[in-house]
Amino acid sequence: MTAPRVGLIGANGHGRWHRRHLAPRHTSGGLRWVGVADPAPIDPDPPLPPDVPHFDDHRALLRDARPDVVVICTPPQTHLAIARDAFAAGCAVLLEKPPVLTLADHRALLAAGGVCQVGFQALGSVALHRLVAGIRGGALGTVTGVATVAAWQRDDAYYSRSPWAGRRATDGVLVNPLAHALMQCLAVADAVDAGPPVRIEAERYRTRAIEADDTAFVRLTLRAGLPIVAAVTLAGEEFIRGDIVVTGTSGRAVLEYPTDRLTLPGAGTCAFERIDLLDNLLAHRADPGVALVAPLERTAGFTAVVAALTGAGPAASTLDGELVADIGAGPARVRSIRGVNELLRRVASEMALPSELGVPWASPPWTEDLVPHQFGPSGSGGLSPR
Repeated sequence: MTAPRVGLIGANGHGRWHRRHLAPRHTSGGLRWVGVADPAPIDPDPPLPPDVPHFDDHRALLRDARPDVVVICTPPQTHLAIARDAFAAGCAVLLEKPPVLTLADHRALLAAGGVCQVGFQALGSVALHRLVAGIRGGALGTVTGVATVAAWQRDDAYYSRSPWAGRRATDGVLVNPLAHALMQCLAVADAVDAGPPVRIEAERYRTRAIEADDTAFVRLTLRAGLPIVAAVTLAGEEFIRGDIVVTGTSGRAVLEYPTDRLTLPGAGTCAFERIDLLDNLLAHRADPGVALVAPLERTAGFTAVVAALTGAGPAASTLDGELVADIGAGPARVRSIRGVNELLRRVASEMALPSELGVPWASPPWTEDLVPHQFGPSGSGGLSPR
């Protein structure tokens, strides 16, 4: 069998992760890496294999290298146009998250009719699949709430890494770095047929001179009434990797999604493997009977929330002064909100926003009714993890 031909569009930044992922498969013959496209010189770490050409433009790669599959790892505002070009060239696409930034673009990309897997690697987690099976099997009784908590740190250099970093229209803590946490919550809600998000309430904060937020408290209400709360920050104190907490009338489950560790009532804590999204896409291309793990339509609920967070609501409130501590200096400076980790956990536990908990520095929440999307019968597009 001829090895599939794979191209990478966007080779720097996070594209370096994909380069590390592609290189051993290329060397072993599992796929043929036929080129990278990036208008900038390629960062030498990791080095490109000598037989992988560099194109300045993605259209040249599509025309001259003739890939069967392309990985698109470019700024999110470019995804729609590049993916359309790839579909027109007959390629299946692995599209980095966020796939697009508006529901109109989501509809347009679906209408283009190509095979598209979105780079939500955590949706390939066997732990998520076990959690969904446990929920459907009644391990938690009736699910009453889903929450996510994460406390990460990012330095000033993180926000100067690209022109779109820190911009409200293209970035934000739930739009990019902690997008997986939001997507995991929507996938869990899909397991109980809770429907799409129909209302968002958000408090958004920033600790430096950026447009986007680096700390967010968001409560979604789904069509069936189920609440989802996200309490996340890039200005944390101690590190919280990322917990998905599912509460039901008969128990509570916790999925630590970056490590794929799952705690279920009566089953203890176990760590699980992941299904690789590129391998899954290649398997689907060879046999369409193999279901995609993260098809574009499954991410519609995520796009609806992203569109609201990057849209017309108020700017993120600025936190500074004695509330915020600086760690380090220069590009390596990290900002940390005092007491934020305790607040994150309290918000997730009580399913209440900081302003509702009487936090003195909290701003009034911004609220918007969302138009339910029509891409599938349920909140994350109508497909469940397999």
